[in-house]
Amino acid sequence: MRLPLIAPADLTDAQKPLYADMKQGIASNFSDFKTLADNGALMGPWNPWLHEPVIGKAVWDLTKAMSMQATLPDPARQVAILVTGAHFDAAYELYAHIAVAEREGMPPKRLSELCANVKPADLDAEEGVAYDVAFALVNGGVLPEPCYRLAVDTFGQHGANELIYLVGLYALVSMTLNGFNVPVPERE
Repeated sequence: MRLPLIAPADLTDAQKPLYADMKQGIASNFSDFKTLADNGALMGPWNPWLHEPVIGKAVWDLTKAMSMQATLPDPARQVAILVTGAHFDAAYELYAHIAVAEREGMPPKRLSELCANVKPADLDAEEGVAYDVAFALVNGGVLPEPCYRLAVDTFGQHGANELIYLVGLYALVSMTLNGFNVPVPERE
């Protein structure tokens, strides 16, 4: 870990409102995995964002918009997030979203395949589109027209837009986690 965890007692005046907002949002939307250290410090990508409160607030606002106002079906969202995390080998992201996917009933074989950069054969139509779009985007270049059209046909224009932004957000989350060598807590 390259940035020390910031205990609530050590927060600056600039960090305090961001910490409070992140802690509240995390409690209501990210409860499937460990996000707080024993001393109340935020873990995961939230700690690096807290170190740079202006940038961190901007990323957190995007995260809230993408999480709390999501319209994509959650199984498709989790597939796209796991494809992105696996591509970048972002350990905390995989840890966190495996926990979410497990709670939602995603089978272990599918989780294993997604984490190994393999397209599972048992994806439904929406999950398959989410996989294809995420896989194409994280591997670079313009999203192929058939993938884009299928995303629009499957999710509507807004849903296709949301899927593209979601992959971009989780690429940013992955870079945050990997750039600052954010550790993964032990599973409970």
